[in-house]
Amino acid sequence: MDIQGIDHVEFYVGDAQQSAFWFCTALGFRLCGESEPTDHRSLLLRQGGIQVLLTSPLSEHHPAADFVRRHGDGLAVIALETTSAAAAYETAVAAGAAPLAAPVAYEQDGTRVVTAEVAAFGDVVHRFVERHGGTEEFLPGVVGVLAPDPEPADDLLTEIDHFAVVVPAGELTGTVEYYRRVFGFEQIFEEFIEVGEQAMDSKVVQSPSGKVTLTLIEPVTDRRPGQIDEFLTRHGGAGVQHMALLTGDIIHAVKTLERRGVTFLQTPASYYDLLEERLGTPDVKIPELRETNVLVDRDHWGQLFQIFTRSMHVRRTYFMEVIDRHGARTFGSGNIKALYEAVEREKVGA
Repeated sequence: MDIQGIDHVEFYVGDAQQSAFWFCTALGFRLCGESEPTDHRSLLLRQGGIQVLLTSPLSEHHPAADFVRRHGDGLAVIALETTSAAAAYETAVAAGAAPLAAPVAYEQDGTRVVTAEVAAFGDVVHRFVERHGGTEEFLPGVVGVLAPDPEPADDLLTEIDHFAVVVPAGELTGTVEYYRRVFGFEQIFEEFIEVGEQAMDSKVVQSPSGKVTLTLIEPVTDRRPGQIDEFLTRHGGAGVQHMALLTGDIIHAVKTLERRGVTFLQTPASYYDLLEERLGTPDVKIPELRETNVLVDRDHWGQLFQIFTRSMHVRRTYFMEVIDRHGARTFGSGNIKALYEAVEREKVGA
């Protein structure tokens, strides 16, 4: 299956206008398109190479209504860019994917877009997207493109790096196999993570293009329940816990986003006290990391810098990650243990 990358993501939300205000004001996205109100209303946002569709149900018959009722606002569709939506759909269904929407073509003024949908995990959908013609049109005849924003975008965030997906205990191996069989992904990483009395299993699957990456996580049931168990309870089953957005300068990005109102998780001061001893000299100066609460990890290929937003979700489930890769290919799992140990040191010293 020819999966070239992520075309867009779609959030199902109770109020698309309100969600768009936060995405634009705080995260720096620009409103680029909107649909006419029918059984739903959708707003198209863009930044760098990222396209976000925010959809609110205006009728109980639209799938967003049931999704929001079951899970609250959340990421409901991961759209995959492909050379043939019909071929991808047929291949996926033949390999065992549940069909949700057969291929449909949308055409207008020389632009042609074909979409089709299959089930992913939980209530999340994969939408295959095939595009021909101009890049400004999103979905011809459905989502109208607005005049360009007169204020220039700074494009702090450039593309979607990966998705963190939580699945119920016992479903991790089956989900990995599903992505291998249905979408042609490969498992590229796995790790058992222990945090005090808590533990989780993690496996990473990635498309052959390297452009679509899912970090799959399940709780370990013979340990004390933790944040993964809480997500499954509050969200109501499997779902996307966070989306990681890539930036080329994380210090500048964090400072800018904080000025706009984004709130990030705080890092214990003691995390930075042993940073050089644990990882060596980081590419970014430690005082800058300490000032912005940015975390750092290292793998065989390089360094990774990351930080997580506080959840704005009423259920305290979904959040965002900002990530800056200096060659690193993994996902900062070393930070989980380091943060836990730093918190414990501060408790002892308190």
